[in-house]
Amino acid sequence: MPPTDDLMTIGVFARSTGITQSALRFYADSGVLVPADVDEATGYRYYSPAQLDRAVTIRRLREIDMPLDRVVEVLAAGSDRASALIDEHVDELATRVGQARATAAAVRVALGRSGVSVPVATVRGPAFAAAVEQVLAATAHDSEHPVLTGVHVESSEDGLVLTATDRYRLSTRTVALDRPGAAWVGTVDGDDLRLALAWMRRRPVVDLRADAHSLVADGGEAGTRACRLLPEPFPDHRAVFDALAPVRTRAVVPRNLLVEAMSRLDGERVVLAVSEGALTVSGPGSDPVHLSASVQGDAVTLAFEVTTLHPAITTTAGPDVMLDVAAPDQPVVVRSADDGDLTTLAMPVRYEGEDV
Repeated sequence: MPPTDDLMTIGVFARSTGITQSALRFYADSGVLVPADVDEATGYRYYSPAQLDRAVTIRRLREIDMPLDRVVEVLAAGSDRASALIDEHVDELATRVGQARATAAAVRVALGRSGVSVPVATVRGPAFAAAVEQVLAATAHDSEHPVLTGVHVESSEDGLVLTATDRYRLSTRTVALDRPGAAWVGTVDGDDLRLALAWMRRRPVVDLRADAHSLVADGGEAGTRACRLLPEPFPDHRAVFDALAPVRTRAVVPRNLLVEAMSRLDGERVVLAVSEGALTVSGPGSDPVHLSASVQGDAVTLAFEVTTLHPAITTTAGPDVMLDVAAPDQPVVVRSADDGDLTTLAMPVRYEGEDV
């Protein structure tokens, strides 16, 4: 039977869907995507425009390495079940990636045993993991600046200083030592650190040592976890702190109430208006929330991207958060009112009274 005018040849269908002709033949033979018509004389295969969506869905699922039998199951399922199947597959992928990273790290450690290893410090595993998690909130994946995915580590007799920045936030945290090691400086891959967090939380004591390529956490009989070092130079964060202008306004406000107020906002920006005895949180399409605050200095109004300010506030410890403001266009120092180990600089955005 000759095809009707609205059918597409396999070549046209391949170009329209981004699937190769050989893959389309395989899907047809597998029964996953059967042509709308096949010319009995020539064997040419023709597809209907109504098959485009199914074909693109198949291509996308195969791009995330979903097995064909699972693809068939997704296509046959209702929306809720299909979403659950996709989530299960992505979770399996993440598990495999984590296992691959751990195996690769173990191989790197084994290969590096003959090289020079520097004892960095001995720390409490849970405390070190908590500190790493706090500063990781200030990392970013930036293809032009891969060092922004890392945590800068500086070891001395006074402690272990962890620093991270995404250029809009800069967080630094000091970790107390069980035992100091050698003076050492390096930038550690943030993704590797995330994968090691759960393991480190379960280790009472962790020995940190460094070789040319990795920072290795040694848990004794529990084994090791190695995190890659990033070769790019880390931004000069000390110069940023040294350049901070004098504080003109200091506000201390209950941390949980400030987080709750920000969570009610619908827009991408949040405005903080500091006045005598109060901090008002507002944003587009949301009613202002007035919080009692201990305020010293001048009244000031600042605007932030929610994605900048929210993690800066939530990672602080203790019941109250302290905001030190030099000017509306200068970095704001965010820290716990009673725990100075973590300090974050959050960069405001321009605010001139316009809707945000």
